[in-house]
Amino acid sequence: MNRAGHETTEFFEGVEVERTPAYGMKTLFVVGTHPVSVVEQHVYHHTQHIFFGANHSFDPQSYEQWDAWEAMILYFLKQEKLCTLDIPIRFSEEFLEGPLTEYHNFIPQLRIPMPYIKQWNYNTMIKLDDKDFAATNPGVWCHRLHNLMSDETFTDWNQYKADKTL
Repeated sequence: MNRAGHETTEFFEGVEVERTPAYGMKTLFVVGTHPVSVVEQHVYHHTQHIFFGANHSFDPQSYEQWDAWEAMILYFLKQEKLCTLDIPIRFSEEFLEGPLTEYHNFIPQLRIPMPYIKQWNYNTMIKLDDKDFAATNPGVWCHRLHNLMSDETFTDWNQYKADKTL
């Protein structure tokens, strides 16, 4: 992810600005995988939430990398920390094979890029589909794109500027 001032950042802190269950919480943002002991050095008593995969860094290319992500996040989930992982939509199916979604304090955030979203007309629909006809879901869900883009769910890019790199 191209984010000015974060080119070499591995950790930063701030308030969660995206409209998730952790909205408004003091958050440690973690870019990439790290030994648990290194992440722990940045988790302070006042840290309420850990956001893993910051700056679009969750992109495992092997089973070993996948296991490293899971082990790192599981440690903090077991410590009762509220944890988010930013997950590219292409990993959605295989992600469900792992243990993270079983934790009540885990927030899976599926990231679905939609460039030029404001250029779609009022009739545009978002269809939450299945991988094939009647394969895993009871049906499909269709939403008007413009109904999903409300003020209550919007986060302006300027809101990210208060983050402090560590």
